[in-house]
Amino acid sequence: MKPIIHKPTEEEKKEASSWPIWEKEVSEFPWEYDIKETCLILEGEVTVINEDGEEFHFGEGDHVIFPEGMKCTWRITKDVRKHYKLG
Repeated sequence: MKPIIHKPTEEEKKEASSWPIWEKEVSEFPWEYDIKETCLILEGEVTVINEDGEEFHFGEGDHVIFPEGMKCTWRITKDVRKHYKLG
């Protein structure tokens, strides 16, 4: 499975501004999405490695959708701060 990464539209930015914020320091950890997650990266740099070993890079200003069922490793290389929505 792969995340969908793109630059957000003005409408997507406006919608995301009301979502909760999640923050995490530089680190690496495994993660599994039991529900779809949509997020807007406010700060930071991240590489996500999926089960097939594919790497996906994203950071400040990116809009990212993680599909339900995706298993991956998060590698945060610059402290991250993001708006997120589950489901």
